[in-house]
Amino acid sequence: MSHTPGVRQAQKQKTRQALLDAALGLLEEQSLSSLGLREVTRAVGVAPTAFYRHFHSTADLGVALVEEALGRLHPMIRTTVAPAEDSDERIARAVELIAGHVAAYPAHVRFIARERHGGVQPVRDAIREQLARFAEEVKAELAKDPVSAGWSDADLLMLAGLYVDQMLVTGSLFLEVLETREAPDEARRRAADTATRQMRLISIGRRHWLD
Repeated sequence: MSHTPGVRQAQKQKTRQALLDAALGLLEEQSLSSLGLREVTRAVGVAPTAFYRHFHSTADLGVALVEEALGRLHPMIRTTVAPAEDSDERIARAVELIAGHVAAYPAHVRFIARERHGGVQPVRDAIREQLARFAEEVKAELAKDPVSAGWSDADLLMLAGLYVDQMLVTGSLFLEVLETREAPDEARRRAADTATRQMRLISIGRRHWLD
């Protein structure tokens, strides 16, 4: 029976993930501030008391969803701004990566878009902390680029913040593609074109910042 603790731990993790998945599904139609734990446990088929074996509150569950939604993105965020042969190549790579992520994880993207300025303070704080980490990581990548020669740390961080914000905007653009009644290929092309033009504007400003 030496394997029993491992089995129990696996079952506990399975239940925790089921609660996260159920909450994410319910949050497609409502905000976290209106979500009740009984809704979540009912969707999973466990007693309400089981919720507290995994989370202290729905806010705590929301923070875990933030980690699930954004924590896995750090490698991708760095890739979107990694040095490339030219800025157009980097922009095209960034737009394609973001579009692919939105297509793969629309519920997570929708959750972040809604809760970033939502009514649950711990969740807003968790999102803000993750975005601040993204900005620091993007800043480190931008600093490697010869175009950044002569830039101050403060200005590089400001630019990194612009890129992170634009990635969120781009994610919202592609999220709208999934929800539109238009021809999907045309909607996706238009979203990609808009995102590309917006990123090019930032890129042009970057090249001339020290003029």
